[in-house]
Amino acid sequence: MPHDGQALPEADALLPDLLDLTAAALPEAEAFLAGATEALRARVSEGGRVSAALVERHQHAAHAAAWIATYVEALRQMQAWAGRLAAAGRFGEIERLIHQIAFGEYLAQIAGGIPMSQGEFARPADLGLTFAPGEAARRLIASGNTPEARARLVDLMRDNAGHATFGATGLDDELEMIRDQFRRFSDEKVAPHAHGWHLRDALIPMEIIDELAGMGVFGLTIPEEHGGLGLSKASMVVVSEELSRGYIGVGSLGTRSEIAAELILCGGTPEQKAHWLPKLASGEILPTAVFTEPNTGSDLGSLRTRARRDGEDWVITGNKTWITHAARAHVMTVLARTIEGTTDWRGLSMFLAEKTPGTDASPFVDPGLSGGEIEVLGYRGMKEYTVNFDDFRVKGENLLGGVEGQGFKQLMQTFESARIQTAARAIGVAQNALELGLRYAEERRQFGKPLVAFPRVAGKLAMMAVEIMVARQLTYFSAWQKDHGHRCDLEAGMAKLLGARVAWAAADNALQIHGGNGFALEYPISRILCDARILNIFEGAAEIQAQVIARRLLD
Repeated sequence: MPHDGQALPEADALLPDLLDLTAAALPEAEAFLAGATEALRARVSEGGRVSAALVERHQHAAHAAAWIATYVEALRQMQAWAGRLAAAGRFGEIERLIHQIAFGEYLAQIAGGIPMSQGEFARPADLGLTFAPGEAARRLIASGNTPEARARLVDLMRDNAGHATFGATGLDDELEMIRDQFRRFSDEKVAPHAHGWHLRDALIPMEIIDELAGMGVFGLTIPEEHGGLGLSKASMVVVSEELSRGYIGVGSLGTRSEIAAELILCGGTPEQKAHWLPKLASGEILPTAVFTEPNTGSDLGSLRTRARRDGEDWVITGNKTWITHAARAHVMTVLARTIEGTTDWRGLSMFLAEKTPGTDASPFVDPGLSGGEIEVLGYRGMKEYTVNFDDFRVKGENLLGGVEGQGFKQLMQTFESARIQTAARAIGVAQNALELGLRYAEERRQFGKPLVAFPRVAGKLAMMAVEIMVARQLTYFSAWQKDHGHRCDLEAGMAKLLGARVAWAAADNALQIHGGNGFALEYPISRILCDARILNIFEGAAEIQAQVIARRLLD
């Protein structure tokens, strides 16, 4: 349907042989990635082995390879998505436009420079290479992401306003039913109040938490024999996406339970599983993850918090920071050093430390436990705290797995699920930004027409929709890998890395569309910008994530 002017005919916006072109271009990108990986290997190897010191010295090149790999995997998953939709007869005009714009833009960036951040780019020259596109890639770069394609996509998005996503996701009917259920919950119970909670820096009401517990959110992926719903990681992604679209704080409530449950499932004793998992699944107890310390950041192996034996129990002493939802929690998963004489990850153990829930006024009430709130720009609703342990007692039976020195390995086992869930939260935040930006661009008129009629405004909205779908498909794939028992730390890391950048770009561009109003606290987009910013930091900062991806490429 035309809006404020004649829409472009379909033939002018779409490449007629699109799927053949993208299928032909993908091997070109994959071959370039293979060359980039070998170029990096040559640069960081010494005596036939990869040197950690050389990887650090050539960090920009290593991270460039990580971003190239992320883009190539994203294009693979977009091709798989398009193929599934085409086979099902659901590859319509909006999906075709998203697909061609994604390929055209991402191939162009691989050739010319991928933005790792606002002022850092991953260019082929960083690895001593050039990307010489073949015929298929050249056509997509020239004709995939055109002004006409973006304009047509936004026209279709306006016609599809109110749908859960712009373009078919490719998920099955059961997962889309789950999406609908949680989208309605977000629209009715979360979105109308989210901005008020944010402005007041208020904890999410317990009524919301109780309702989520009743809907099974805290036991979503916990096996049925342990009191959970036994659903897939893909279902977790959909639920997290839709709840985070309403408010990232609500979408993140399940993260605490996901991490705690994964720790116990992977590393707990049978008795610990029987005791803790049903309570986590029902929402009877709320957990918090207590890992980070001042001055350590991502270097978890150098943690100083110590736990020592005292009779049958353990006594913990040390300081932790950036602990989410700590006041209300009933149990803390605490990483502490138990083996004397160690200074790295091998001396760490994990504890299930019980505590009494506190309040805003008095967050910590147990002997040996103190701390305070850390005021933050965004990601509110659960609050962030410092937590100080001063001979805080933990029952001997609450050493996870009953064996010392396993804490770091146990934590590593949770990273796949945590990063998949974080990528899903990023998609939800980005989707919220897109919806707010589109609504404002339609309602706000300047020079006699709505903002959406201006090409650069429409172009911003189109690229938001395209990149959200790209990040979404990469995230779904990482969840699929996890559900099918495959190692997916690489894919989960890529999904988190790209999803966080997409969320920030969407929030920033949606605020730009709002103009000066976007800078006013009364407009929700100001909150979305603050919430989006944290996604590039927690669960592995972008730089750490790129480093991990690069090392995995060289394995």
